[in-house]
Amino acid sequence: MSEVTQKDDGAIKGPSDEVTDPQALRALGFVQMLIEKMDMDAEVSLAPDDGEGSADEIRLEIEGPDAGRIIGKRGNVLEAIQYLTTRVAHKPGEPRKHIAVDAEGYRARHEDQLAEMAQKLARRVAKEGKVITFDPMTARDRRVVHMALKEMTDVRTESHGEGPDRRVQIIPVNKN
Repeated sequence: MSEVTQKDDGAIKGPSDEVTDPQALRALGFVQMLIEKMDMDAEVSLAPDDGEGSADEIRLEIEGPDAGRIIGKRGNVLEAIQYLTTRVAHKPGEPRKHIAVDAEGYRARHEDQLAEMAQKLARRVAKEGKVITFDPMTARDRRVVHMALKEMTDVRTESHGEGPDRRVQIIPVNKN
């Protein structure tokens, strides 16, 4: 991971340039404060641009001995930290950037596993012709499932439900 430090003028010195984005500064400062208040042994940094994110995304990475506690059961604590960070970083009148908070690469591993499971279940749906409905998922997880199966021609996906009870269904496509 690259070293990221905050300078006296408020800019964040990253791997190749200085970050002065007010949303990134607020997001980083908030997560740093949270980790300190939670008395966790972890560090937060702005993740370097790996070319896969968008210009409208701020990615924060948490690493350290307590990163597992920050992730929480099934990523619930990490999800809550991301939600709160988004609320703190966004101010009225500013263009909204997506804020992603990760710890020890949890999100990437989770998304890979979810996509793999969705593909396996989709093959079963195509073979057996029966709809499969996932348990409720976050918007991000639903998107992972939809994107993982978008190229499959023998199944389609739909989201149903409201709020925290929203679920993805994998539905067989009838070929007549």
